[in-house]
Amino acid sequence: MPFDPDLAERIREQLAEVENVTERRMFGGLAFLVNGHLAMSASRHGGLMVRVGAERSGEAESRPHARLVEMRGRAMPGWIFVEHEGIRTARQLKPWVRRGLDFAHSLPPKRND
Repeated sequence: MPFDPDLAERIREQLAEVENVTERRMFGGLAFLVNGHLAMSASRHGGLMVRVGAERSGEAESRPHARLVEMRGRAMPGWIFVEHEGIRTARQLKPWVRRGLDFAHSLPPKRND
């Protein structure tokens, strides 16, 4: 299943005023990078994958419709998957976009050598 183009557009709308955002197809979805760092992705599984950092995983995972991302059977602390039910509205999506942005902005910009 390809990523949800409607979700991708809704993410773009929320990132419209953010500088240094790029998009890249990754993990079968559409990733949104800030200063070269992956912040979130419209997942091929129909939800949103958000990078929150290991120290914020517990809080983020406790939110409705959220769980740790698993890749090849291994839990990935710092990465949260939010089911479609948890991001149906702009009001639900906004705090997840903010979490991904906060983490990406906490990292130094990647150099483009």
